[in-house]
Amino acid sequence: MNNSNTNTGVVRMAQMGMLAAISIVLVAFVHIPLIPAVPFLEYDMADAPILIGTLLFGTVPSLTILFIVSVIQAFLFGGNGWVGLVMHFFASGSLVLLVGLLYKWQQKFSSAVIGMVLGTIAMTAIMIPMNYIFTVHFFGTPKAVVDAMMLPGIIPFNLIKAGLNSVIAGILFKALTPFIRRNKDMIKPA
Repeated sequence: MNNSNTNTGVVRMAQMGMLAAISIVLVAFVHIPLIPAVPFLEYDMADAPILIGTLLFGTVPSLTILFIVSVIQAFLFGGNGWVGLVMHFFASGSLVLLVGLLYKWQQKFSSAVIGMVLGTIAMTAIMIPMNYIFTVHFFGTPKAVVDAMMLPGIIPFNLIKAGLNSVIAGILFKALTPFIRRNKDMIKPA
């Protein structure tokens, strides 16, 4: 490995670290209850920087960022421990995976948008069984209560959360595109 590749790798790791740090700050300070039926579900923008990482670096690096953020959120910011970690990683991971795969297949902004729409639907769909498995069995919430919260709260919350994070990431990525093009040798996808 020559010195140029080493420098590029270091810069890339620093960029990924910055995206993880931004995501962690957003987890720590942004908590907005969106739906009165489920006020304990609070929106945070933590997935937006992770989605930007997906578009910049690819799926595997962004899943790594997501895992690091999920661990920190789960154990330092009241994210419900290992259960919260698993739920967050798999839900947001489905969004990241679809965005990453579609954008890698065809590196056009329209592909990223399609990935974000499909990823939003996938994240919402995954949270349905996740809530029945984890909320019922590990948090001890009766299934009837989860049933009652599903349509007026859990499903719309996840659609809104993933949708807002996708829109924010898409707008920021589009705005950063001229900078990315000028500095493409420092930002190389996996």
